[in-house]
Amino acid sequence: MPPRHIDVAERRHRLAVRHRLTAAARTDDVVAIAGALAGLHSTDPVTVHLSAAARMVHPRLPAVDEALYEHRTLVRHHAMRRTLWVFGPELARAAHHSSTVTLLARQRTMLLDAVAGAGLGPDPARWVDAASAEILEVLTDRGPLSARELGRLLPRVAVPITIGTGRQATAQSAHSRLLLVLGFEGRVLRAQPTGTWINGQYRWAATRSWAPVFAEPVDPRAAAATLARHWLRAYGPGTRSDLQWWAGWTVATTKRALADVGAVEVELADRTGRGPGYVLPDDVDPVAPAEPSVALLPGLDPSTMGWKQRDFHLDPAHVPVLFDRNGNGGPTIWVDGRIVGGWVQRADGTIALRVLEDVGAERVAEIEGAAHELERLLGDVRFTARFPAPLQTELRG
Repeated sequence: MPPRHIDVAERRHRLAVRHRLTAAARTDDVVAIAGALAGLHSTDPVTVHLSAAARMVHPRLPAVDEALYEHRTLVRHHAMRRTLWVFGPELARAAHHSSTVTLLARQRTMLLDAVAGAGLGPDPARWVDAASAEILEVLTDRGPLSARELGRLLPRVAVPITIGTGRQATAQSAHSRLLLVLGFEGRVLRAQPTGTWINGQYRWAATRSWAPVFAEPVDPRAAAATLARHWLRAYGPGTRSDLQWWAGWTVATTKRALADVGAVEVELADRTGRGPGYVLPDDVDPVAPAEPSVALLPGLDPSTMGWKQRDFHLDPAHVPVLFDRNGNGGPTIWVDGRIVGGWVQRADGTIALRVLEDVGAERVAEIEGAAHELERLLGDVRFTARFPAPLQTELRG
């Protein structure tokens, strides 16, 4: 039997419902929102809160902080493509053991080279291990702590080192770099920000005291299968290259993970005719059409960044104005499972919009209504997207 064909319309229906962009799919459970998207991008801290709020029945920004810092049902951690994410503990653990650990060897080597170059002892590995133990002891007893607070408590490890060589060389405190490497090892996690929710500087906590479930070991192959299963549930159908790019895996790891979850091949068609795609074994059947939907999503939202090949929900002609030169998506306007424009918050707090396609007067009115709701939600908060696209720069002007 030939693979089932899944057209662009069905892919948009799946996206709108599974990414909780329709009214019926929305929920006030931020943990469920993060799970539905296989994690929330956190490189820009604003993304986490606004991605969740856009999918809530009753949008409330403090709900994210409560899950992260009070209930600890969400975890912030470096994972795929060395990106900072917010996950539930189970998925965070899978992402760590399938993706984060593959980044560790290079990060530790860079740290050891820097310690040796700074002349911190005859045995750099021993110095790093001893300093790491001191940091973990202090965090366990007195954490969470910011890097600055930790440096004051441990002046012996708060010494300058140089990471890299030549034009790529950067000066840094040893304890700050140690925290980064301990994070890649899964031994520390980011806790509360040092400022408000739009601040990207965090306090640090020892993993075993902050989120002990996360610290439990997982077989890397099983972890990759778990991550692939979550991605397919959220983003399927997608191509093998989509999953490989999103997870930051090798071709071999991607193929094996798809095989381990029993992924089923389907035929895809979009503007470029790419395929084949994959879905989970219980997800082959056609889905019902989604109800109409409108959403304003922040920069780096998972719906924007979940695929490498986005032609089914994004006209390639819009890419130069909605993405920066490094491929980071700015704040976007969504209608019925596709990107139709972008937005920005101006200095006076108003949301400026630009619709790039003819969506009709009724949908434009809905978009404007969503913008006013976002203005009310943000109140006095002012932020700038960390990776603005050309459209945001133009609208702010």
